[in-house]
Amino acid sequence: MTLGKNKNKAESIKFAGNSHDIDEYLRAIFNNTGEPIFVKDEDFKFILVNDACCSFFGLPRQQIIGSTLAEKFPASEMEGFFAIDRQVLEQGQEILCEETVSPIGEQPKQVMTRKNRFTDANGNYFLVGVIHDITERKKIEEKLKRAASVFSHAHEGIMITDANAAITQVNDAFCRITGYTAEEVLGENAKVLQSGRHSSEFYTEMWNTLLKQGYWEGEIWNRRKCGEIYPEMLTISAVNNTDGFVQHYVSLCTDITVMKEHQNQLEHVAHYDQLTNLPNRVLLADRISHAMLQCNRQQHSLAVVFLDLDGFKHINDTYGHNVGDELLIAVSVRMKAALREGDSLARIGGDEFVAVLTDLALVADCQPVLERLLLAASEPVTIGSVVLNVSASIGVTYYPQDNVDADQLMRHADQAMYKAKESGKNRFHRFDTAQDDAIKVQRESLETIRRALDKNHFVLHYQPKVNMRTGSVIGVEALIRMQHPKRGLLNPIEFLPIIENNPMSIEMGEWVINTALSQMTQWQEMGLKLPVSTSVNIAAVQLQQPDFTQRLTKLLKAHPNIDPSYLELEVLETSALDDVHHVSTIMKACLALGVKFALDDFGTGYSSLTYLRRLPANLIKIDQSFVRDMLIDNDDLAIVEGVIALAKSFKREVIAEGVETIDHGTALLQLGCDLAQGYGIARPMPANEIPTWINNWQSDASWQK
Repeated sequence: MTLGKNKNKAESIKFAGNSHDIDEYLRAIFNNTGEPIFVKDEDFKFILVNDACCSFFGLPRQQIIGSTLAEKFPASEMEGFFAIDRQVLEQGQEILCEETVSPIGEQPKQVMTRKNRFTDANGNYFLVGVIHDITERKKIEEKLKRAASVFSHAHEGIMITDANAAITQVNDAFCRITGYTAEEVLGENAKVLQSGRHSSEFYTEMWNTLLKQGYWEGEIWNRRKCGEIYPEMLTISAVNNTDGFVQHYVSLCTDITVMKEHQNQLEHVAHYDQLTNLPNRVLLADRISHAMLQCNRQQHSLAVVFLDLDGFKHINDTYGHNVGDELLIAVSVRMKAALREGDSLARIGGDEFVAVLTDLALVADCQPVLERLLLAASEPVTIGSVVLNVSASIGVTYYPQDNVDADQLMRHADQAMYKAKESGKNRFHRFDTAQDDAIKVQRESLETIRRALDKNHFVLHYQPKVNMRTGSVIGVEALIRMQHPKRGLLNPIEFLPIIENNPMSIEMGEWVINTALSQMTQWQEMGLKLPVSTSVNIAAVQLQQPDFTQRLTKLLKAHPNIDPSYLELEVLETSALDDVHHVSTIMKACLALGVKFALDDFGTGYSSLTYLRRLPANLIKIDQSFVRDMLIDNDDLAIVEGVIALAKSFKREVIAEGVETIDHGTALLQLGCDLAQGYGIARPMPANEIPTWINNWQSDASWQK
């Protein structure tokens, strides 16, 4: 009986039994065996394979029988296969070996092959092989091997517990971190590691998170076997069984002691002065902010004290920085000792220190501390054989009396310190909040004017000037106004005093002159030739600029159609008080250009006669304060009369401001003053209203008699 119909040596294989049924039965068993089975001849050619073997090689039986399958595998592998086959056939011993089978174009497989020699009745050798596919088993073994390696060699401590937190397994890193051996902790509850630093609420929250989310992660303080408490980063994961219940917990821990120490070092460097070990500027700002919050809660005050050592630079220059550093250390120790418990002292740079005095029921409670600080700074310091002496200038401000933020408090204390230095050093000075408020208002006002200039929020209004006797309009005075976005149209009194002696006054003065010249050009194009006097009241800071004449020349050249004689610059009497000679020189240079001058507010200064004699102004303006009350005040009347007489004596024209009534005009005419301006004639008005007003204006009949 044969197992196959192979035309080769397979036909010679005979088995006991003659029944065809037995033959078919054996064939079925052979082909239904789950593991691949094959038979090879002495030339290593397959002569018999079962169905499982065909599946393994992925080939039909007719392609396998009679072939070595050498073309399906790499040559190096085939050499290995043939070597083992040859050994089995020659020696007749069973060989069990692991092999890698790499069919070309397919994924390699790991197999266990059992090979035996079979001899038939004719003495022919055959190789019988059984293949066990161990690919998946090998993968699992490799995973387990890697897992075991990771568990054993991991730098992180690994602890496995059962569902009740009893320790079942730990790795070497765990033992190294905790100081416990595996034998000492196996079976113990994980509580053996607790440090006592955490509350029961902490652990309750940890377990609630584990139950809800399946893991917990965070920093924790644990205790080593030796009793040392250490910080670690801990991750706990719950592992469930197939029924969804917790089977065990896996904990991974990393000792972060070194990291914490490094972190603490960095924080110390970031928040403390390296020389004196006092808080630095960063930590100081935080402490001031915290103290301010405490003040608000307790309804108390705090003091921010700025200290600067007097004479420290001289010591550094004379004895060197090393001695200077020793001095700073010694003084800082003394000043810190002079403070109360709860107060802070910081070094913010060089020889500058800031103290924060908290919990002051009264600001006066601060004074004894300030006196002790002055004493601590001024006491002699001996370094080697050298006795050094310095002192301190101290500025102090109080919160909430000085109701600003922490940064501003330090600035204010700094400002007060400079006042102490200016006052003679070795003393303290309190910051003046009222003065600071005034400075803030001044600064804000300057910023408002600056924005107005940048955005062209200024306009000129024009007030007519007339000859009352003849009824003619002799010109207009340009009067500046600010178009405030919220307050509306503002008069000069609300912004000009703010920029007095400020560079913006120069810019504004030039703007007025240029705008007036532009307006004169427009009127001239309408057929109206109208002299304009600029009432910006050319400020001393502008008039005394070395290049005033050059700048005026440039403005005039920008308006070539305007006769310079139509421009009249009004100079306040007090503007020239500082340097009459210089002002006179500038005015003469401008006169050479054709520009005229008027002395404004004449009679309000102290040197009117000097001005008349030395300043080349062709027009004198009687201040309205005298004109307004001349009808009821004999002194004012006498002043007006005197100014008119002086003008005639010096051969100057005279014009009166502040003519509010017909009676004012009549009185001035009787005194010999024909020129006037004021509300009784016309109020200042926009430029577009001037032509209509001129056409309609008539002098009072009584004035023309």
